[in-house]
Amino acid sequence: MDGEPGLHVTGQLGDVMSESAQIALSFVRANAAELEVPEGAFDHRRFHLHVPSGAVPKDGPSAGITMTTALASLVTGRPVKPGVGMTGEVTLQGRVLPIGGLKQKVLAAHRAGLTDVVMPAEQRAGPRRRARGGSRGDAFPPVHDVREVLAIALT
Repeated sequence: MDGEPGLHVTGQLGDVMSESAQIALSFVRANAAELEVPEGAFDHRRFHLHVPSGAVPKDGPSAGITMTTALASLVTGRPVKPGVGMTGEVTLQGRVLPIGGLKQKVLAAHRAGLTDVVMPAEQRAGPRRRARGGSRGDAFPPVHDVREVLAIALT
């Protein structure tokens, strides 16, 4: 929306998730040229991230790559491919960090009909090729950097 540049976060987000949202915006702004963000995309624009009150409160770090992808999609006009899910935290430099609860997240993504689930390459355990009951086409690409996520997820 038009306004003072920055990020406004509301809803059911804890401190950790609010920080993830700020890191996502900072990463996209810092790498705007590389991500082919149009000149002036951040000028006089305020971004508002809201997690509805009906959602489960979140406080664990696992949505950084998702927030980064959503912001990159918004400012570049490149939609996220259907059927792609993701989980992982991101650093200011773009490194994708491991998260907890991977098995449950991958199974939930499969139940929701997602065919590709992007996950941290450094993940110690969890599914790599297929969720139980998944088809041969289901892919779980491990990534080291959020730039890899964007290459997979954005059209």
